[in-house]
Amino acid sequence: MATTDTDTVMEHHDVHGQEGSAWSGGEAPFRTSYGKLMMWYFLLSDAFTFAGFLIAYGALRFSSPTWPVPDFVFKTAPFMGHRELPLIFVTFMSFLLIISSVTMVRAVQEGTRENKNGVVFWMLLTILGGAGFLSCQAWEWTNLIGGEHMSVTTNPFGTHIEGGVYLTADGKESNETFLAGSSFLMHKAGAGHEGEHAEGEADHAADYSQGDHPGYFVDEKGFIHRKFKVTEGPDAGITKMEEFGPRAFGALFFFITGFHGFHVFSGVIFLFIIMINAASGLYVRRKNQYEMVEKIGLYWHFVDLVWVFVFLVFYLL
Repeated sequence: MATTDTDTVMEHHDVHGQEGSAWSGGEAPFRTSYGKLMMWYFLLSDAFTFAGFLIAYGALRFSSPTWPVPDFVFKTAPFMGHRELPLIFVTFMSFLLIISSVTMVRAVQEGTRENKNGVVFWMLLTILGGAGFLSCQAWEWTNLIGGEHMSVTTNPFGTHIEGGVYLTADGKESNETFLAGSSFLMHKAGAGHEGEHAEGEADHAADYSQGDHPGYFVDEKGFIHRKFKVTEGPDAGITKMEEFGPRAFGALFFFITGFHGFHVFSGVIFLFIIMINAASGLYVRRKNQYEMVEKIGLYWHFVDLVWVFVFLVFYLL
């Protein structure tokens, strides 16, 4: 009797499994392929990684009494001469990446229609958009490192935490006053720069020995520290000297934007490989509606979405 009951239960379980349980092995969970499911797992883990980096950035920024102002740091653009155009260049960078996400959508659509030529065309435009973004980022890094002399350990961009007036070369008060929150950029002695007064300061300070002159101080790295007199607050009347900005700014900027740039570079490489495979007719023979194009599309949209948050914390806030 017990054996009969057991057989009945087993038959009922088999019939129930054949009725379409997603986890019985008869069909893919969530009605998606194994490859797309694994891509979602990877993107989820990568999202946690970026979230950790951005949270660390926020914690360090809001624990610092002063922080560089984005409009001042990112005000230069190629082919614009001496004009200052805050955030114009990075806006163009972002536009390229967002447009590449649109072309990626079109590539996936053409894949579902089994249109090989359409897939190749739109993927090529996506690759060009990603390559354009990387080129812009390379120029931005070159300008910050070579032109502004910013590094992972040195941040020449600072912000005054109190109002004051700069001192002249002979130690007297000049006509250059500033308020708390005003930005400044420390230049290197003897290095020409497009900024206001910078070139004259560099030529002038290059003749001074370490700290001998009342108006300037040139440190061991060659950076010019300008002296000023505080005119407001509890330290009014005291003479102070410009200091480097928060050291963490350069390290965080290069690491996080570089990590994102590595994702974009990897995506461009994968896009190129998949475009070549699509052009060869490989995905036509598989007859799976260009699933590989859809998977790389998920990755590319993720990269674009992450840039929205990176753009927000570094360039807007």
